[in-house]
Amino acid sequence: MAKTSGLNRTGVLARVTVAAVTAALVATTTAAVAAEPAPVFSPAQSGNASALAANVTPYNNLYGVNSAGDIWGYTPVGGGAIQRLADKSGWGWTSYKHFTQADMDADRGSDGFYAVRSDGRLNYTDGGPVRDIGGGWNIYNKVFSAANTGGGAADDILARDSAGVLWHYLGYGNGALTQRTRIGSGWNAYTQIAGKGDVSGDGKADIVARDRDGVLWLYKGTGSRTSPFTGRTRIGSGWNTYNLLVSSGDLTGDGRADLVARDGSGALYLYKGKGSSSSPYSGRVKIGTSGWNGFRAMF
Repeated sequence: MAKTSGLNRTGVLARVTVAAVTAALVATTTAAVAAEPAPVFSPAQSGNASALAANVTPYNNLYGVNSAGDIWGYTPVGGGAIQRLADKSGWGWTSYKHFTQADMDADRGSDGFYAVRSDGRLNYTDGGPVRDIGGGWNIYNKVFSAANTGGGAADDILARDSAGVLWHYLGYGNGALTQRTRIGSGWNAYTQIAGKGDVSGDGKADIVARDRDGVLWLYKGTGSRTSPFTGRTRIGSGWNTYNLLVSSGDLTGDGRADLVARDGSGALYLYKGKGSSSSPYSGRVKIGTSGWNGFRAMF
């Protein structure tokens, strides 16, 4: 994997073991459970963003998971450039998919991440004992957090089922989730859905979605748990050149959510958020030259 350019900056490493939280798919309680030898995740702080602590957009590292189940972290180093951390951030994640970071205490920093195991169990890592959110998550073909989409303090979860219905789970701040709320249908029209914070500049978490024609659409956040997004706005075309769209939040330090796109040759591009609903991103900047197709998931 090729490293990207940028100034070196040392992250603060804090080794933790994987945690997950036990509850039924729609339950609200947690309990410790026994598990097979756990995978490991060692998160690194992406920097001090306290000056923008009130912003809904997190300031996180960007992570990639390869086919061997290893996680590599990339930290923001200024202007949108990212630098790979010297050591792996995790290993043993071969049987997981749908990785997504989550902020539990509204401090603009990830406290861990959710991931769906191959048997449909949703897990969460936060450094505590191994717990499990619950089963049945293999009914979804897309699971991610766009940050706080329901108006509470903790990040929430969005999940799309095979029929194209989009569901909303509110986070409790400890890894547990509320019962799901149906928030829309027809979402199978999109081949990519991404978001992590405020794109439009109104202080609400937004998402973008790419359709099969390569058109990119913006769904502005409302902060409502039952109707978290407005109707869509067309914001661009030609996005079929990319095989992955992902956001870990703000990579530039300006409080606006940015978008990362990977093309078929394995190059990585950054689209900086502008805080505008009609033109939310600036022109692309290459932040990785090659090798990024080696990641089967990025979050």
